[in-house]
Formats: sequence, C-alpha cells, structure tokens
Amino acid sequence: MSTSEEPGGYDDALHAAVAGAKRWLARLEDRDALAPERGALEHGHLPEEGVGDAAALEELWSLAEDRAAASPGPRFFHYVVGGATPAALGADWVSSALDQVASSASGSPLAVDLERVTTDWVAELVGLGEGSERFTGVLTSGATAANLVGLGAARQWWGERHGVDVGEQGLAGLPGPTVLASGRVHASVEKALAVLGLGRRCVERCSSANDGALDLDAFRSACASLDGTPAIVVATAGCADAGAFDPLDAMAEACEAHGHWLHVDGAFGLFAGALPSERRLVVGVERARSVATDAHKWLNVPYDAGIAYVRERSFAAKTFRQRAAYLPPAREGARRLVPANLVPESSRRARALPLYAALRAWGARGYRAHFERCFALARDLARRVESAPDLELVGRPESVVVPFRCAPRGFRKRDLDALNQAVAAQVEAEGRVAVGTTRFRSVVCFRPAFVGGRTREQHVAELVEAVEQALARAIADGTATG
Repeated sequence: MSTSEEPGGYDDALHAAVAGAKRWLARLEDRDALAPERGALEHGHLPEEGVGDAAALEELWSLAEDRAAASPGPRFFHYVVGGATPAALGADWVSSALDQVASSASGSPLAVDLERVTTDWVAELVGLGEGSERFTGVLTSGATAANLVGLGAARQWWGERHGVDVGEQGLAGLPGPTVLASGRVHASVEKALAVLGLGRRCVERCSSANDGALDLDAFRSACASLDGTPAIVVATAGCADAGAFDPLDAMAEACEAHGHWLHVDGAFGLFAGALPSERRLVVGVERARSVATDAHKWLNVPYDAGIAYVRERSFAAKTFRQRAAYLPPAREGARRLVPANLVPESSRRARALPLYAALRAWGARGYRAHFERCFALARDLARRVESAPDLELVGRPESVVVPFRCAPRGFRKRDLDALNQAVAAQVEAEGRVAVGTTRFRSVVCFRPAFVGGRTREQHVAELVEAVEQALARAIADGTATG
C-alpha cells in the first residue's frame, strides 16, 4: 500500500485517476445517459485497513462505471446540465491540486484575482457591462446560492428602507415582505427566501396564465399599489419548464418608477444576451440590482460554478460578512475584495480556475457559436416534434428548452397525463437518453434542455426515437390506455 507520504504515492494516485477518466471519456459518446437502477449502495463498517491510494481510485472508477449518470454526455437533456469543456475539466484538476483557500487574497491572490477577472468577463459577454462598471461578481456553489446572495442583498436593502439593519438586528418587528414575481419563479428562489427568513409565502405571483407568464398590467398595478412601501421583484430569464423569459425591461421600468429592488434569476437564460439575435430576451437585465446565473450550465464548466452579481455590494456584505481577529479586512488592496464576505461560504474552493480556462480556451466567439448551436438544436427538435404524428409541442419554445408531449390520436385528453408519465418511466428505464418531465400549461410534458457542447443533431433524433419507442411500448403493454 502506498500513501501520499510515501514516494510515488501521488504518482500512482494521479495515474489511476487519469487512466479512469480517459476510459470514462472515451466511451462518453456511446454511454447511456442514465445508469441502470441498482438500488442504494450497500456498505458495512469502515474497514480497519486501507487499500491504498491507487486501489481506492480504481475502486471508485469501478463504482462509477456501474452507477454514474453520463450527465456530461450528448444525450443528457435533463436538469439543464452542460458537461465540461476539456480546458475546464483540466483546470478543475489544477484547482484541486493547488487546493487554494479562495476566501480572500490572504489565502490565495490567484483565486481572488481570477474570480474578479472571470466574473467581469462573463458580465461583458452577456451585456451586464464591461469590467466592474455596473456589477460586482462573486462565485457561488450554483444558481441557488447565487439567488441567495442576490436576495440576501435585497433583504438588507428592504430592512434598511424600514430603518433596520437586518444583518445586525434580525427581522423582529418588521412587517411581512412583499416579493412580486410571475408564475415562472424557480423553486431555488423560494428556497432562498425561506433560508433568509422571509418565507416562501411572501411571493405574490402576478400571473393567471397556465404557462406562468407575467400579467404585466397586474404587475404594474401591484407595484403602484404599494405606495412607497419597498418590495422585492424577482424576474425569471429562462424558466426551467419551458425556457421562457419575463419582460425584464418593463419590470425594470416599474421597479425604478416605484422604488423596488429587481433581482433577475438567469440561471441559464442570462447567456442569451451574448447573441445579437437573441439579446431581445434579456433587454433590461442591466437595470437589475442583482442577478444570478450558473456557469456549470450553458458555459459547460464542471460543477459547481454559480455566479452572483450585485450592483451595491455593501448590501451583500452586511448580510454575509464575518468578523474575527484572524480574518482579513473587507478589502485587501485597491481591487481585491474578500469574496467570503459576499457569499454564505467561508470555505471556498478556487472555482475561478476552471471558469478562467474555459473562457480563455473558447473565447467570446467560441461561446457565441456554442450558444447558436444550442438554439439551432432546440429549433431542430421543435420541427421534429411538429412533424411526428403522435407528438405535439406544448407551446412554442422561446429558447433552448422545448416542452412537448405524446398525444396520439384516439387518446382522450384527460388520459394524456397518465400516458406521458408512463412513457417517461419507459424512457428512464431504458436509460439511453435522460429527459425529465414537468407540468407546464396544466399538462404533463417533457422538457429537454440544450446546453451541452457534445450534443448534435443525431442525438436530437435519438431523443425523439426514444420517446416514440417508449410510447409504442406503453400502449402495447397496456401501461396506458386510450
């Protein structure tokens, strides 16, 4: 048994890690998207004796062969997962090897400087502004944490409008908050509101449509009716169910007119701003006071890599700052912030390294080509669904999420939900493609998302084929009847 303290320990371990990764990636194109269902992994007590570094890694790769989903692969259309570019994957290993303390420049000037560089580059790419002109960016564990940062800043602002420093004094004695949104507000926003003590029930959805679309007149009326009382507004740029966008510019205008805070949840949709042809979808996002997005979706950076942008970072700092004699001050040098004072985590890995490598490897032009290809794939799927006699679109797709369902002739509409659930179970059991379902426009439907760099037209065809074959089996074996 070799250990990291013995000669060759790291060499053996890294060799095993690389060899396993090469095997995994070499077959990624052909792997089923989902691993077979094998039940929970059984284990006994921690063994008294270890097997050694290389053997442990070989064992881990063996488990992955049986149990890991091929989520970076070309047929994984669920959860809006992008996979990882080669440069991002390599840099993620570099980040682990360097093992930096990315909470402040005292721990890692490399990590902190690259965090500023990369968040500035992303802001420029999507139209939030050049450099730190409008927003301060900070890396988080994902869009959920990025929403938490933005809404944490909003909560601090809201409390101060009532004369209370919530970060110091808490919420006691304050009135219930008002959070206005469309029906497209994401579950991660509700989670963030719960964590912040504002509560999920504070959300008022200004929508009566079955697709969650904002009722702009109702929203404007709600903004005006508050009569100077501060409110937090959450706009969605790319909803999870259908990739749809709220009217950001109109919402920003109402917020500015009535003194409300606009937060934009742009987990993947924010990147539409990089394309001149799609920029209309996010016009107005630059007027927000906080924005959340996620590099491990459309930028194809490994998990985890969320980004939070705040216009007035002092509100985030008052929420997340930490004080101790051994910790650095809020700012270290002219441009070096302390990221740990702007996010929930104090222990932070150097997330900026894979993001930096990915951006440098592809550049703005490479990413624009990637985004354009994803839009083209979504349009391709929409055409295939429209031409298939037993499939139908559930609304026109606005971006890279395409909601559709099985609707064969002879089935009553009231039976279609059960039919689509049965088909989804068949597709999942077969495992060749991964495509989740949702309830959109009051019906059960599939919601494939196109953000992965490995996906091509042949994989779109495989998706349609998998659904059609599962539909035939569901009808043939009586799982669902018309």
